Amino acid sequence: MPTEATPPSATGQINHLMSELIECGRDFHHRGWSLGTSSNYSVVIDREPLTLLMTGSGFDKGRLQPDQFVMVDENAQALDGDFPKPSAEALLHTVLAKHGAGAVLHTHSVAATVLSEHFLKDGGLRIAGYEMLKGLAGISTHESEAWIEIYPNTQDIAALAKVIDARLQDPASVLRHGFLMAGHGLYTWGENIAAARRQIEVLEFLFEVVTQKRLLLGSF
Repeated sequence: MPTEATPPSATGQINHLMSELIECGRDFHHRGWSLGTSSNYSVVIDREPLTLLMTGSGFDKGRLQPDQFVMVDENAQALDGDFPKPSAEALLHTVLAKHGAGAVLHTHSVAATVLSEHFLKDGGLRIAGYEMLKGLAGISTHESEAWIEIYPNTQDIAALAKVIDARLQDPASVLRHGFLMAGHGLYTWGENIAAARRQIEVLEFLFEVVTQKRLLLGSF
């Protein structure tokens, strides 16, 4: 995956990060969050200029191989013609990276898909009072809430990326932990892969709790 111009020290780091993303894919596939060829994952490998290592389009995330990754620039364009095609959603990864994300993970769980459609009319999903909220960045007590914004599913990723960019620039924005695309799935991020993975696990757990509670109460 590294190019011919990549120094040996950087090559080792890139290979290590790639292994971490491969492990994410295996784990998320096992949990039912990244089935088929759904999902995409990325990690920042350089800030100047911005360069991301990310999964290529159309590959089974449970069986990722090193040749199924692509390095992209700040405009989500592949840095080498021999790389696989980047995901159609690569611009969402680059805009999040521009706002400080070190890694971005996107999953397609059943719970996220159901909840994102159900709460689209509300613009988001409010989750409050659960101990697991403390696993999200910046939350230290269960007496907190997380607001997960929901956006309509779209093929115009460039337009959605502009919306996300504007939200992240707004000091009053509550877009902090992740967002949902209706009928599609979850995007979340962190300072590194481990932090983003923790956010995925916490949010997917909370989505399951909300889904099961609503099914028990008959409130869907």
